Parts: sequence; structure tokens; C-alpha cells
Amino acid sequence: MKIIVTDEVAQEGLALLAQDPRVEIDVKLGLKKEELLAIIGNYDAIITRSGTTVDKDLLDAGTKLRLIARAGVGIDNVDVDYASSRGVIVVNAPFGNTNSAAEHAMALLLSFCRNVPRANGSLKSGEWKRAPFTGYELKGKTAGVIGLGKVGGRVATRLKAFECEVLACDPYIAVKRAHDLGVKLVSHDEIYRNCDIITVHTPLTDETRNMIGERELAMMKDGVIIVNAARGGIIEEEALLKYMESGKITGAAIDVFSVEPPKTDVLQKLIAHERVIVTPHLGANTFEAQVNVAVDVSKEILNYLDDLPLENAVNIPRFDLALMDQMRPFLNLMSVMSDFVIQLVDANIDTVTFSYAGNIAHYDCTPLSVCGLSSILNRMVEQDVNMVNATLIADQMGITVEENKSTQSPSFSNMITLTIEGTGEKRTIAGTLFEGSPRIVKLRDYQVDFAPDEHMLSLTYEDRPGMIGKIGTIMGAHDINIASMNLGRREKRGEAMVILSVDSAVPPFVVEEVRKATDATFIKPIHMPGVKCSRGCGCGI
Repeated sequence: MKIIVTDEVAQEGLALLAQDPRVEIDVKLGLKKEELLAIIGNYDAIITRSGTTVDKDLLDAGTKLRLIARAGVGIDNVDVDYASSRGVIVVNAPFGNTNSAAEHAMALLLSFCRNVPRANGSLKSGEWKRAPFTGYELKGKTAGVIGLGKVGGRVATRLKAFECEVLACDPYIAVKRAHDLGVKLVSHDEIYRNCDIITVHTPLTDETRNMIGERELAMMKDGVIIVNAARGGIIEEEALLKYMESGKITGAAIDVFSVEPPKTDVLQKLIAHERVIVTPHLGANTFEAQVNVAVDVSKEILNYLDDLPLENAVNIPRFDLALMDQMRPFLNLMSVMSDFVIQLVDANIDTVTFSYAGNIAHYDCTPLSVCGLSSILNRMVEQDVNMVNATLIADQMGITVEENKSTQSPSFSNMITLTIEGTGEKRTIAGTLFEGSPRIVKLRDYQVDFAPDEHMLSLTYEDRPGMIGKIGTIMGAHDINIASMNLGRREKRGEAMVILSVDSAVPPFVVEEVRKATDATFIKPIHMPGVKCSRGCGCGI
């Protein structure tokens, strides 16, 4: 394999590749775009950082390219979709800076608690003052860690070493992982109400954007300290500034901002606040992290050469075409089912079970299970998950994956059932194909029959006259058109389940209004961006 290196990459990573006789490395830094386009056709792989744009032009010119290795977390400079269409695998190094990010969060917290930046500035200006810089100890404090992944887990361990009581919140982590770390899993609200220190370690997704806003900040204890070394936009910065200025929040330590560089008035005021310490997104900026990301992508290249699983592939690899032809009609069904049911889950997941019944059970269903697992995990973790790395990531998260098969299917010629279990909660969905399109035929133990739509609302309540009318009236009052309604129930006047397909998203306040009007025991809005599978799951559809 002939590899071109176009950006500065730690030598430790390149040395790992240079030891392999199958690899030839050319380091060519500072090339102009025209110069790179002229030679990229000679190479099988390219190793870059942020300085090289791997766009359509480069991919078209790189006729021999099989792999793009981004020595870092971000892949904004790589056209992943076009690379996928060309059959080029993209790998990155999302965890090479894990320790660096965890240590930086602790550095921010300790710097605030012991007034390090202010005391340093005072002493360097020629002053000798001690009283203004009286600080806080971590020992005996209750610390809340939101997001217990690789970074959050390390932060939790370090907080325990400082003799903090650690509470954690992460709906996508198995209880066993929390036990292994010696922390207690609680709800978000329990974190906000009970913790002296709150530190955030989640990805920035639609679910976590502005996750900590006016309501959550108001709920916090007076005197709380907040740390964000994860992603800008998770904490609503205007609300944070408001509570900093009111004195409710003792201090904040921030490494990331919703806009970088932070030029808005709100961010400028937040940065200038005397009880806020800030750094310019330095979480990954250590010499060790730069070595780690170089080594990680180099190992991925060697794994590729050895036909081993790629842990950090961000797009789809090539699969056996015969296998894909057998499974292709069901891959979209599996992705849709997984994307639907994971939105109904609030608990920490322990087990995911895939069951296949009918003719499909005669085949190797592993690609379907992995496609479903990757769809589930893509809503749970920051790392891009695909069919190559889904099983590895599930194992790291402590999630057990099971598969059952039966060639007998009483209701349909083929049926797929997906069950998710965790912390006393169980969610089941079953589906089949009607004329090649996904159809949901079972939710929990209710027989249903509907085609998933972009915007949906699922609720259960005690079946009694007038309930459908109440729901329709509320939707109409808020100009939300109901496209279809599916009702499932086990018996008259028992519990009923309703699945609504609507033309637009149902806002939270409307969801709450429906819940109160129906005394719903369960209600959840569902967002399905499309019924066809996207590359996010890695199935290739």
C-alpha cells in the first residue's frame, strides 16, 4: 500500500507503518491543491489532519484511493458521503484524545476551585495577596457527571480520587458500567438538584443541544460550579450568563463555545465574567494526544491490510455482494425499526435482542443485526457507528447483543422483532415488508399496522370514550394535521395504544397537553428523518 501524508503527523504513528514491508510512505507537506491533485492518483491511502481538504476533486483524482485516515476527531474537511460513493473508507481517531479531554476538564475545575488564573495574574503583576484567592476543596463535594462515556468515565474516576461523591446520568450506558466505576446512576433532574459540581461530557446532538437551559439552571443548588469541556451548545449560554450574574452559580469553567471563535455579545460577556475561567478549545491539545491519534489511524490502516475489523471507520466498507443482495430488502426495515424503537427508550440499555422468523431465518442474519445495532448506537454516542464498529462499541458500553432465529412465522412469511431491555424497562417492536416497504406490525404486546412516517406521536392510556376526539381537538387547535392514526388494544376498556402520523413535529407543550387530557401513562414524539436508511447505520442502502 502506497500512502501519502499531507499534514504534520506524529512520527510515532508513521514509524508503526514504516515497520510493515507492505507499506510505502511519502511525506509531502504544504502541497498546493493543484500539486496534490496531480499526484494523488499514485496512492492507495492518504493520512491528513485539518490542513488538507479531501473533497470531490481530490477523490476523483485519487483513482487508486482505498482509505482516508484523518489523524484526529473531526472529519469536516473530508467529503465522507462522496468517499462512500467511491467505495473509499474513511477512518478517524475519535478516542486518541480521551485522556487529554478528561484531564483538561479536571484542570479547569481545579483552576477555578483554587483561583489559579487570578492568583497567577496577581502575583505576576507584583502583588502579594492571599485572602482574595481563598478557594474550595473537592473532598466531600457531590459531583454530577452528565455523560459516562470514555471521557466522562475517566472524569468520574478522577473525581472519586479527590474523595467526591459522584452521581452520573447517561441513559445509554449499562448499569454495570456505572457499578464498575463506583458511581451511582441517577436522572438528569437528580443531578441538577443535588450536585455541588456538574461537569458535562456528552456529544452535541439534537437531543443534547441546549440540554442545560433555563429550567435546569434554575433547578440547581445555589453555589453550584459548572464545567463544560465537551461541546459548545450543550449549555444554553445566555441562561448560564443570567445565573452567573445573579450569583446563583458560583462559577463556571468552559473550554468550548456554541460559536468558535466566540464573538457574540453573550459569549464575550460570559468570557469576561470574573467567576468564569475559559480556554480556547484545548481539550485535545496535548503532545500525547497528537501521538495517540497518529498511532490510532496507523493501526486502522494495518487492520485494513490484515482484513481485521476497523474500530473507527466512519463510513461503509465493502461487503460481499451476494450477501448484500440477500439482505438488502430487509436492511432498510431494520434501520427504520431500530431508529423508531430507540426513541421510546429512557432507561440504560443492557440487552438488545434481534429475532428473525420465517424464510429470512434460513440466511445469515448477522448483517441485519449489526445494521440495527449501528442505527441504535448512532443515537447514543458521539462516534460515527457503522457495520464495522457497532459490535465493538456495544461491547465497550457493556451492552449484550443476542440473536434468535426460527424458520416458523405464524403471521408473516418474514418478520423481524427487536427487543431492547434495561433497568426494568423493555421495548419491543416487530416489522415486516409490504411490497418492499417497511411496516410495523407489533409494538410491545400490541398488534398494530402502520408505515413509519417522519413525524409521529406514540401514547398509551386507559381506553374510554372520547379519547380520540380529545387528541384530534388538541392537534387541530395547534394546527397540527393528523395524516393517519393507528389504534391497538388488548381488550375493551383496557389500555390502548395510539400511533399518530402527523404532518409536522409535535412541540413539547402540545405533548404535555395531550398527556394531561388523556391521562397518558406513556407518550413520546418520534422523529424519523426518512424511511430509507442513511449511511449513518453503515448498511449501504
